Amino acid sequence: QVDLVESGGGSVQSGGSLKLSCAASGFPFNTYCMGWYREAQGKEREGVATIDTDGRASVADVVKGRFTIVRDNAKNALYLEMNNLKPEDTAIYFCSADDMVVCGSYFAGAFTYSGQGTRVTVSA
Repeated sequence: QVDLVESGGGSVQSGGSLKLSCAASGFPFNTYCMGWYREAQGKEREGVATIDTDGRASVADVVKGRFTIVRDNAKNALYLEMNNLKPEDTAIYFCSADDMVVCGSYFAGAFTYSGQGTRVTVSA
């Protein structure tokens, strides 16, 4: 049974930083593409970043230069390091996984498996 558990969300002021974590279990983590997507109130689901099994990352333009996606295959963990946060980054952030080796610009919001999400609130 695939299980993805996000943590690390919270409330910060504009310009602040947060690091989200995703603990994965129930599948061969090192052979799956991983990703982050977010859902903000009143907005469509938005892909944030994906990372291939070999660590090659793809980050959405809207967060490029501010967010970094990292995976630790030894710990079955995925991370999203978020810096210089802006109010428009406020959303629920979800970890996702799919049985692919290369995911490049694939939409993380359409991956087969997702966690329950962690809320990020950025105040002006």
